[in-house]
Amino acid sequence: MTRTFSQTPPVTAFVVFGALPGLLLVAGALIGGWPLWAGLIWAAVAAPAVDVALSRAFPDADAQAHFPAADAGLVLLIGLHFALLAVALAAFAGDWLTRTERVALFLGAGMYFGQITNATAHELIHRPSRTLFRLGAAAYVSLLFGHHTSAHRLVHHHHVATDADPNSAPQGMGFWRFFPRAWIGSFRQGLRAERALSARKPGRLNPYLAWVGGGLAMIAGVGLILGGLALADYLALCLYAQMQLMLSDYVQHYGLRRRTGPDGKPEPVGPRHSWDSPHALSSLTLVNAPRHSDHHAHPLRAYPALRLARAEAPRPMLPYPLSVMGAIALVPPLWRRVMDRRVARMATSDKA
Repeated sequence: MTRTFSQTPPVTAFVVFGALPGLLLVAGALIGGWPLWAGLIWAAVAAPAVDVALSRAFPDADAQAHFPAADAGLVLLIGLHFALLAVALAAFAGDWLTRTERVALFLGAGMYFGQITNATAHELIHRPSRTLFRLGAAAYVSLLFGHHTSAHRLVHHHHVATDADPNSAPQGMGFWRFFPRAWIGSFRQGLRAERALSARKPGRLNPYLAWVGGGLAMIAGVGLILGGLALADYLALCLYAQMQLMLSDYVQHYGLRRRTGPDGKPEPVGPRHSWDSPHALSSLTLVNAPRHSDHHAHPLRAYPALRLARAEAPRPMLPYPLSVMGAIALVPPLWRRVMDRRVARMATSDKA
């Protein structure tokens, strides 16, 4: 049973914990040594271990609370993303890091981009401000994943927890089968959705021109400025970050399905259609992304205000923090052993 802290965290706590591994990795990319290893170990081992041992959640914020600094916190974190990407690529092109330090930087930066950058950019593409939306989209483009900006909002949110959503894995599908299916499926369905919007609005440019064109510009720029070695590292880093990003979708929707009503349409999206995680440190580091079901119910709600509402049982709750569940998902037999009985329990309660 997860215990609860007495107070909700301030916006500064989200920024500090989200920025900490990024700042360590930036310093490590510049000078090597202990900051690099500290950033990697914190992200990969120490933070998940603390979260498991602590096993505490933050209480839901007051329904009337406002968080005027929430967007500014996102801007700071996305700025750190671009700083880390720039110094990491420069380090890959340079010769001041040892071979093991280069591996540590690759793993640490990939985890940061696929987890913290993803959570931050995800919040930004849901903000009504055009400037904030473009910042989030630019972060995804820099990871050669710009189409996610369209597919997430126009496909995933509409079809989540149905077979029509390529990012909602059915029970029994392992991650390594899910990854290419979700990548290709979301690209195609996002493009189809944007084309439909453009058809209804003559003169509207399809944003896939920016998503694909921006990605090609990034590839060309890295190759021309930093050389072939840095370009190869960049492509591999983007693929690794994308894998981390898709792990989040896989874990947070695995096996859950919306019931079909008499009209043939799926029921409204509710708290039973996403796996949540109550763990405090993950919530801080990932700007409350583990409170995923409330985000689907209220996409415009500021991240510090996202709710768990754990009293509304039975609810899909992950047994471990999101990062730990992502690691488990990399081993499909272990994942099924941990999750399939929980999926079955949710399906049985749906029929009750």
